[in-house]
Amino acid sequence: MANSTNFSVRMDSDIKKQCEALYGELGVNLTTAINVFLRQSLRVGGFPFDVRLDQPNKETIAAMLEAERIAHDPDVKGYTDLDEMFAELKK
Repeated sequence: MANSTNFSVRMDSDIKKQCEALYGELGVNLTTAINVFLRQSLRVGGFPFDVRLDQPNKETIAAMLEAERIAHDPDVKGYTDLDEMFAELKK
């Protein structure tokens, strides 16, 4: 076995508990999960997943604003029953 060392990580205690439960369900402990993450990072040369800010594009922002406007427009017909909505769509 290769030389091993200890290191400390400060993290939110709730996140730690949730991760311990998650990885426990997968049959590994948190130390093993962190080692898998680090080895995968070395294999791919960085984070083993996308790390980015999720910023919607202009088209998505426009659609979100339109949905917000429609949701608050009293002149837009709303439905509380799916059958009624689908009947209207078939007309």
